[in-house]
Amino acid sequence: MRMSFRSQASRNWFFRYKLYHLPFWFVYHYLWWVLTFGDPFKVIQTLAILPYTLKYSVYVVFQALAVYANLYVLIPRYLEKSRFGFYLAYWLLTVVCATLCIVGGYYFSAYVSHRSIQDLYGESARFYVFLGNALPSTVASMTLAMSIKLTKNWVQTRQRQQLLEKEKLETELKFLKNQFNPHFLFNTINSIFFLIHKNPDMASASLAKFSELLRYQLYECNDGPIPLKREITYLKNVMELEELRLNDNVRVTFDVELALAEQLGIAPFILMPFVENAFKHVSKQRDRLNWITIKLAVTGGQLDFRVANSTDSDAAREVVQYGGIGLKNVQRRLDLIYPDQYKLTIQHDPGQFTVTLRVMLAELTPSPTLQVV
Repeated sequence: MRMSFRSQASRNWFFRYKLYHLPFWFVYHYLWWVLTFGDPFKVIQTLAILPYTLKYSVYVVFQALAVYANLYVLIPRYLEKSRFGFYLAYWLLTVVCATLCIVGGYYFSAYVSHRSIQDLYGESARFYVFLGNALPSTVASMTLAMSIKLTKNWVQTRQRQQLLEKEKLETELKFLKNQFNPHFLFNTINSIFFLIHKNPDMASASLAKFSELLRYQLYECNDGPIPLKREITYLKNVMELEELRLNDNVRVTFDVELALAEQLGIAPFILMPFVENAFKHVSKQRDRLNWITIKLAVTGGQLDFRVANSTDSDAAREVVQYGGIGLKNVQRRLDLIYPDQYKLTIQHDPGQFTVTLRVMLAELTPSPTLQVV
């Protein structure tokens, strides 16, 4: 077991630091030199000589550093955020620095071998000649790696979109059936029916909320993200209807803190399964207070959502089931819609069940409006 663990750890370290890229870079520069010399065997013989091996290594190291600086620093920080001016400036600076380091490798290899530049690289060897060799090679390396990276990202995004569309088609009917499950429908209708004789005004208001929920479910949230405030209103309406059937010894609190969240959007029914689960599995002790606490806060584009409820000791197995969707489907939707942009924590302690969700939201794209001329 110890040997297996070390092997797995070594493998993870190998992939984490991209060491599997090294053969690619050595082969890439070897082919570049073959194109330059025109003879693959001559390249191998040349690389066996120490100064040329050193020069070759300098090409590999500094071009690889330039490539990874572009892929993992410049592209995520500037290009993907549409900061094109900064990206172009830093990209050119990276090319220049890598090129000058490679040119320095020519002189360093001559110094190490105790030979002159002309003796080692020919009478025409000059700084501008070295620059003419290193610059196009560096630009070609960065362009090739960037093309591979962007193509890979495009393919992954395309696959994710296709998978999301497929998932949407497969789960759309399930959402319509399960979000308003039969228990919720029957309990709500019965509660409103009894309120008609007991409190007609409250029954009328509850029926209006129930109608609004059905309309929201069926017509308003079938396409893309919806305004966050609309989803919060939906949650409040559901909670008020759920409270109609709760006993008096269940306390429900819902705290909302929004800061500049007017334009933020969220995928519909991402938050609802957690709320539904709390109402479904809240404890029903008669000798003590039962409670449900829901907190929602938005800071910038980050949504923090926490749902906690008191639980009975015999509800441990059922508490991880979220309505008709299930925990796996909720996480699946989060993986598809918010890849690498969310953190979901589920904790079941004695007498309490807590779900914490942190997700980065994006601003809604305003729909184009027609202007009358």
